[in-house]
Amino acid sequence: MRYEVDFLIIGSGVAGLSYALKVAPYGKVCILTKANADEGSTKYAQGGIAAVMYDSDSFDNHIHDTLVAGDGICDRDVVEMTIREAPDRIKELVQYGVNFDREGDKFDLHREGGHSEFRILHHKDNTGEEVERGLLQAVREHPDIELKENQFAVDIITQHHLGQRVTKQTPNIECYGAYVLNGETHQVDTYLAKVTLLATGGLGNVYTTTTNPITATGDGIAMVHRARGVIRDMEFAQFHPTSLYNPRERPAFLITEAMRGAGAVLKDTHGKEFMQKYDERLSLAPRDIVARAIDKEMKISGADHLYLDARQIDKKHLINGFPTIYAKCLEIGINITKDMIPIRPAMHYHCGGIAVDMKGESSIHNLFAAGECSRTGLHGGNRLASNSLLEAVVYAHNAAQEAVSRIKDIDLCHAVPDWNSNGMVLNEEMVLITQTKKELQEIMSNYVGIVRSDLRLQRAMDRMNLIFRETEDLYNRSILSEELSELRNLIACAYLITKQAKARRENRGLHFSIDLIN
Repeated sequence: MRYEVDFLIIGSGVAGLSYALKVAPYGKVCILTKANADEGSTKYAQGGIAAVMYDSDSFDNHIHDTLVAGDGICDRDVVEMTIREAPDRIKELVQYGVNFDREGDKFDLHREGGHSEFRILHHKDNTGEEVERGLLQAVREHPDIELKENQFAVDIITQHHLGQRVTKQTPNIECYGAYVLNGETHQVDTYLAKVTLLATGGLGNVYTTTTNPITATGDGIAMVHRARGVIRDMEFAQFHPTSLYNPRERPAFLITEAMRGAGAVLKDTHGKEFMQKYDERLSLAPRDIVARAIDKEMKISGADHLYLDARQIDKKHLINGFPTIYAKCLEIGINITKDMIPIRPAMHYHCGGIAVDMKGESSIHNLFAAGECSRTGLHGGNRLASNSLLEAVVYAHNAAQEAVSRIKDIDLCHAVPDWNSNGMVLNEEMVLITQTKKELQEIMSNYVGIVRSDLRLQRAMDRMNLIFRETEDLYNRSILSEELSELRNLIACAYLITKQAKARRENRGLHFSIDLIN
């Protein structure tokens, strides 16, 4: 099937939904999502969204905290723009129906690691779920937005599909839409669009342990990489210090940083505090520092987890303020008012991705990106807690404004051919895909994780080259499936993380190599 739209949106998290609501008055809008509409990273964001809302805080303070966490490689203009826009974007979310917790007529604000002030707007400990609920309801009620579930974007369409040779040096690469695998018909449909937004989320499933949903397979980043777009800062993979240690569960359940902001303390297997050995900010140090500290303590002791002690927090506040965590821990026999919480780091957020300008446009013309799949320059080498949802709504807004301003001057490219599946007849056993995926995740976790070395990175690259060749051979002979496409995307992202980690010859932010210690 062939479809024609003005605005094509791939992904239904906070970035894709807020963008759709803004562009809907100006053309035909279609949102495609690979699973159910609410099944993305947005709804798993517990902590909240950072913004300066009152005079007790200041833009300068938030800017300073972001720059410090980013370890000196944030784009300052981007940081200032994003943080100064924050209050307006918060007001829009409220207008769309998102509810944030309040104390009287003011927002109830949390504090998280790396923040000098209480500035985290939240809805209990399930802020992302509330943001997703409010935006998704507004989108479903909008008469001019079409939302299609179980649609897997395979590739974005460029001049390459018109028979032209496209390289990274090709000037003015253009996006004409996307090829999409329909989950119901199992056919690849052609979507022609004047403007395309990638809001495909993160890549956490590159690693064995992650807080990301199973849908986070780096699809947008991989598609842009194949289309010869610019990808930056892939080495900066952020491991959240505190995921619930429960080996039988995937994804790993997140223990929000706000709990440490409320007074919870990290402890070793003997119940002793240890963060004083690593940073004067103790348990509220930025995530890269805390994650490395936990990783080191685990390696020293040989333990497979440490603890977060929340018992000193007022019991009523602990239960009412963190009801999701309280209930989850009870499920596995842990009463957080009496017991310490077993935790370990897990891949959580990726600071790199599709390079975009301040309007959200990638190096490929008419292709925008927002949310975790994008690299804006806001996070630098390490994301400050709760800046991710903020970045998503700010860049969705900027991308919408730019897309709307040029939509009348763009024509659909009708010369685009339909997907060619001739000769694709092989349907191999699923074990080939699942085993390769497991092998890839183990390589990345063991060699390209929280702590790296030149030897580990080279070993990862050598193993990955073999996996890549095997998978491409399988892809070129097989009937297209979502599982095989996701594996290709994970391999592409793993390759980019490793390649760019090898190229960075300094310890900065989330990239830490034992061979680069001064």
